[in-house]
Amino acid sequence: MPGSRSPDVLLLMTDQQRVGCTAAQGGPDTMPRTDALLAAGTRFERAYTSSPVCVPARTSLLTGRFPTAHRVRQNSTARHASFGTDLLDVLRDAGYSLHFSGKPHMHPGPDDFDSYSGPFFHDSGPSAGPDASPGASATPIPSDRSDPPAPPDRDPAAFEQWLRELDHGVADVPTPFALEDQFPVRIVDGALQALDTAPADRPQFTWVSFPEPHNPYQVPEPYFSMFEDQIPERATDASVLDGMDWRFRWLHRLIEEKRPGFDRQWRRYRANYLGMLRLIDDQIGRLLDAIAEGGRETIIVVLSDHGDFVGEYGLQRKGAAMPDALMRIPLGFSGPGIVPQVREELVSIIDIMPTLAERLTGAIPDGVQGRSLDPLLRGEKVPEEEFGSILGELGYGGVSYEETDRPPLHFSYEGAGFDELNSVTLGGEMRMLVHGHHKLVVDDHGHDTLHDLTADPLEIHDLSEDPEHQEIRSDLHRRLVRWMMRAADDLPAGAYTPRTRPHNWRWA
Repeated sequence: MPGSRSPDVLLLMTDQQRVGCTAAQGGPDTMPRTDALLAAGTRFERAYTSSPVCVPARTSLLTGRFPTAHRVRQNSTARHASFGTDLLDVLRDAGYSLHFSGKPHMHPGPDDFDSYSGPFFHDSGPSAGPDASPGASATPIPSDRSDPPAPPDRDPAAFEQWLRELDHGVADVPTPFALEDQFPVRIVDGALQALDTAPADRPQFTWVSFPEPHNPYQVPEPYFSMFEDQIPERATDASVLDGMDWRFRWLHRLIEEKRPGFDRQWRRYRANYLGMLRLIDDQIGRLLDAIAEGGRETIIVVLSDHGDFVGEYGLQRKGAAMPDALMRIPLGFSGPGIVPQVREELVSIIDIMPTLAERLTGAIPDGVQGRSLDPLLRGEKVPEEEFGSILGELGYGGVSYEETDRPPLHFSYEGAGFDELNSVTLGGEMRMLVHGHHKLVVDDHGHDTLHDLTADPLEIHDLSEDPEHQEIRSDLHRRLVRWMMRAADDLPAGAYTPRTRPHNWRWA
């Protein structure tokens, strides 16, 4: 059991937050409290997700494993997660009380926590009824795990019905419901209640998981108008798609068929997105104030699961290939013993679990593939070979479709509704390898793309056939093979003990 000096841990997670949308990342001043928090800690400038899909990424967060190893490659298979020990196991065994508030999309359930406020999804809260989104609970939730009764000026049920009527689109008017109906407010309310009732003699782990700024893209005043005159111009539109991977074009055609002229909303889409970030940040501020008032040492981790197109390439949401717009994530740590700094190493969402495990317990469980970032948080220099490259994975399996294919899907080609996470654009296999400022993406058809992220950050100009880049291309292929071997599963453990290295740095 840890002693009284063990710090609390607060995990602040947004959903589908694109890098570059805060002042610290070169965008509008959307999240001043979060930026200030990370200015006092360590922010990782080049952090990547393991997969640009919610549940695979969140499973990687909890297990420290790539989707190849944990075997969750789509949102419908969380219950099949394969691992030995996850983050909750580590913290529970170390004596932590475990608390959750927000959007789950993960393999643990309510009974795996000491307190649980949720589930919140993108258009439904914990009191959702039969019309809720797939996956939301349609059965009564115990009173100690649901929202408190709404005050007279709130109408969460009507708000959630309005969200469903948006059908994951862009609201062109301010949300006509009270701020208190918004999920970030209710989620922070749940987190504050957990902090108030958690046993004071034990360290606390609190996971606050916001479903936003994920679609539907809506926000009330004053946030709706807050960034209308600060909307960053986009660098691309659909005119660039002819030179890009076919999956972008297929998705764009699908959305245009479903919602003709949808891209005319791109400015409103961006304004709502930025406004929602400020709404989230204001609620994070409430939580940080309460933690400061409590006076308990707390390690705070800030991250998202993956990014969002936010109108780039003339696209909304996610669902096509592995551009940095979807693969890069905000990531930072703040708290005792964490040096104020900005790090440029290539790190991953899978590194969070071993970092917390090593810092809090001194050990990393078997089967974990991520690397401890604890030496980096202390400001130490690290080996280039270990942190100079990173892997990403995507694919629902099977064989990739072709651009002209139009197979039956889990939604109809008729009507306005669609799922960007579909078997066409996400079928088959894709792998990403970033090394230095170059990025290689390959698929199961043997097609690859190569981009210079410094000269071409939006990955419009493919260099894979450029004679001057063949040596770089070959080097990235070699590094990709090494990473794919590294992503092989060491579990189950057997009679023979594999060699390990400190911090799980295999190439140190």
